[in-house]
Parts: sequence; structure tokens; C-alpha cells
Amino acid sequence: MRNIRYPIIYHPSYDIPLPDNHRFPGTKYSALIKELETTGLIENYLKYVPKPATAKYLSIAHDPLYIQAIEKGNLSKQQQTKLGLPWSKTLVQRSFLAPNGTLLAARLALQTGIACHAAGGTHHAHWNFGAGFCVFNDLAYAARALIAMKLAKRVLILDCDVHQGDGTASILSNDRDIFTCSIHCAENYPPKKAKSKLDFPIPRGSGDEEYLSVLTQCLNEMDRINFAPDLILYDAAVDVHNNDKLGLLKMTSAGIYQRDKVVLSHFKDQQVPIATTIGGGYGGTYKEVAQRHSIIFAAVQSVFQN
Repeated sequence: MRNIRYPIIYHPSYDIPLPDNHRFPGTKYSALIKELETTGLIENYLKYVPKPATAKYLSIAHDPLYIQAIEKGNLSKQQQTKLGLPWSKTLVQRSFLAPNGTLLAARLALQTGIACHAAGGTHHAHWNFGAGFCVFNDLAYAARALIAMKLAKRVLILDCDVHQGDGTASILSNDRDIFTCSIHCAENYPPKKAKSKLDFPIPRGSGDEEYLSVLTQCLNEMDRINFAPDLILYDAAVDVHNNDKLGLLKMTSAGIYQRDKVVLSHFKDQQVPIATTIGGGYGGTYKEVAQRHSIIFAAVQSVFQN
């Protein structure tokens, strides 16, 4: 077994204070790091800390007026409701950090083959508005930034969140060099789906067997299309879990682990670098959510250390 340590990207300002009854687990990011430390998984990773993105560079994926409204706290009541998070200086800070965390993971993955962001996957953020707890779209931002910097010619975004990545699909609908693929529950949020390059809606209540079958179909179809990406941005969300409060699928932790291993092995075998994000995960205690989010880190260890 090779003893190689891979990049993990994290910033202590990712946590955001929220009311106890809020549906979004605002401190799950530090809880995830604690879980990785408790289990010893953190020893397999080298820590990297991102710097905040500038408003100018975020405009590669977002309307400058929307960026300014977030920065200054000038959101309307309707915009605030749609976002689902109360504005605060802490929210602004983490919102400018996280997109660069995903970009840093992508840049490091191009060097090492794999890198993991302990945040990211904010795929409901659109060009000029936030939604579904997502302020800025780190996936669209990182993909476009990589191409703008000439670090990649083609990027594939594989989104395995239980909710369709509607913001990502919308922002990147006309980008020929970025391929968007979403595997999601057909009946989950958002009520109106966008059109990804590939969409695989899964019936409500589907479990491990059904999900993994669709995943195989998805990977086979991507191989058939032969997009030939230089990098994969993989949203390894865990709101597909049976005990997730906002998801309508019935996967087990073992099934999610198998999903992640299948995805990682598939692209590793094709020698395509992979940058992962943690995406959605809700309900239960912070420790329970953190344990589910730690699955991708265990899968990376299994696939890349052998």
C-alpha cells in the first residue's frame, strides 16, 4: 500500500452561526474535520487553506450586481427567502472563501490526481440569485476559472446530490467546454428542473441497488459521449441518505461508500484527475451528518492508496 497524502482544502471560517431550528447545519464543516481527526482519516491528507475570491473574479460565474448585493447585504426580502440563509458578515466571508476552495482543490487535483474540498457543491446558486442555501456556485466558478487560466480545456461536473444542480446547469448551459451531469431524485427540490447536458432523475424512495444501477448507466453514457475531460468536479453529496431530512432517496452509508468508490475508480482508471466537494447533507446531529460526509474521504483512501 502506498503511503501518499492527498490535499484536503478547509478554512475554519466555513462555519456559519444559525438558529438551532434552522434546516441548514451551519457548523457541519468543523464537525467534519473533527470526525476525520477522530477516525484518523485526516492523517491521509495534507491540509490547504484557500484565500477569498475577489468580486471581479467571481463575476466569471455571477452577475456583478448580485455579488455586490451579497457583499453589502442589500438583498431584498424575496431574495433572502429564496436563498434560505440570513445575511451576516460571517456568511459573506465563507461565501467568498468556498468557491476558491473548490478551485484550489481542482488545481491541486491536476497535480496529484485527487483533491478533496471539505465544503462546496453549492449548485443551486444561479447567475444573478442564490437559492437553496447556495450563495455562489463554486462548481461553475471553478470550471470556468480553470479554463480561463488555461489549466484545462474541458471540465466535467458530476453532481450526485439528491437535488438537481439547477444553478450549475443554467449558468453553464451554453459552455461547450464544460459538461454538466446530474443524478438526482426526480421529486426533490427544485420543483422546476434546469437542463443539464445529462440528467438522470431517480424515483422517490430508491435505495442502493437502484441508485448504483443508474450510476452505471450514467458512467457508460458519459464514456459513449467521449467528452474527454481534463478534470472531474465530483459533488459527493450525502443527502441521498435514508436518514437525510431533505432528501427523498433511501441509500445507506454502505451504498454511498460504494457510489463514491465506483466514481473514483472509474475516472482514476481513465487517468482523469478528480476534485471532490461534499455537497448537501442534512438532519440528525452534526456528528451524524459529519460521519456521512466523511465517507468520500474514506473512499478516496481506499481507491487511491491501493
